[in-house]
Amino acid sequence: MGFQVMTMSDAAAARVRAIVENSGPEAKGIRVGIKKGGCAGMEYTIDMVTEANPKDDRIEKDGASVWIDPAAVLYLLGTEMGFETTTLRSGFTFHNPNQTSACGCGESVELKAADLADLAQQRERATA
Repeated sequence: MGFQVMTMSDAAAARVRAIVENSGPEAKGIRVGIKKGGCAGMEYTIDMVTEANPKDDRIEKDGASVWIDPAAVLYLLGTEMGFETTTLRSGFTFHNPNQTSACGCGESVELKAADLADLAQQRERATA
């Protein structure tokens, strides 16, 4: 298997499958991206995918498909998408090594582009 932009936890995969199953026959998965906004400068976006964009990267786990907006790839490299339910909220989580800070409410983040040279070195060490 080749390098994936992101990974997803078992809980995230289960939630993506549930969303797709409850969204009708045209739903294929979800699309993750980023946009400018919030106190810290950027927000993650999640949209339903009914037609795949051939420019998007795609990850799959246990039958759950997640497409990644090409404009977000450098900010999402190495990210693990999770899903959690607490007493106050439920939703997708992003454990992102490119996050430099977050606002107090946790709804927006500050992201830096991934260091491609560092990623290449990490990959070399992992395959050695």
